[in-house]
Amino acid sequence: MRLLLVRHGQTPSNVDYLLDTGVPGAGLTALGEQQAAALPAALAGEDIEAVYASTLIRTQLTAAPLAAARGLDVLVRDGIREVFAGDLEMVRGDTGQGGLYMRTVFAWAAGETGLRMPGGESGTEVLARYDSVVAEAARSGAGTVAMVSHGAAIRMWTAARAVNVDVPFAAARPLDNTGVVILEGTPADGWKALTWAGAVVAPAGEGGPTGRAVDAE
Repeated sequence: MRLLLVRHGQTPSNVDYLLDTGVPGAGLTALGEQQAAALPAALAGEDIEAVYASTLIRTQLTAAPLAAARGLDVLVRDGIREVFAGDLEMVRGDTGQGGLYMRTVFAWAAGETGLRMPGGESGTEVLARYDSVVAEAARSGAGTVAMVSHGAAIRMWTAARAVNVDVPFAAARPLDNTGVVILEGTPADGWKALTWAGAVVAPAGEGGPTGRAVDAE
């Protein structure tokens, strides 16, 4: 299966750098609406057979133009929602306290899945719910699936599951709004990242699972 993980369009909370992770969450800004409207053209070369979104409003609003352009319904699933910030909810992400959020997320991707977000989820719980939606999509038989999800969740899941992406790679590359990570694989055989925000992802040397971005032409 070809899996397109798409970050949602811009929200007011993004503008203010807030960890806004609760359901239903913020809607889109005017720019976010423009980003969502541009997705069908940006992904015109992809033979998308299913479109998923999380239970947060921003992903559903982002997914709607893409689904409409392909004549598809948006399949809403809780499993691909953002990592719940717990006690850090609505803290600015660019503060020391807010930095704990991403440190925890990437600790999960590095294997410390028993660690729990303060007042929130464990890595085991987040990976299980995300994996379940990916597995559902794989069982559907669709060749290419787009999932409109969230920045931290996409980066964490990809670093945890893609054989050619490690934590330093994902940590150094935030996804802009409507940025896309494209992977291929199956839940049984594993996943390989093909592109990250338009740049090709290739193995770096003969060592362990790592990646380097090769700038797109």
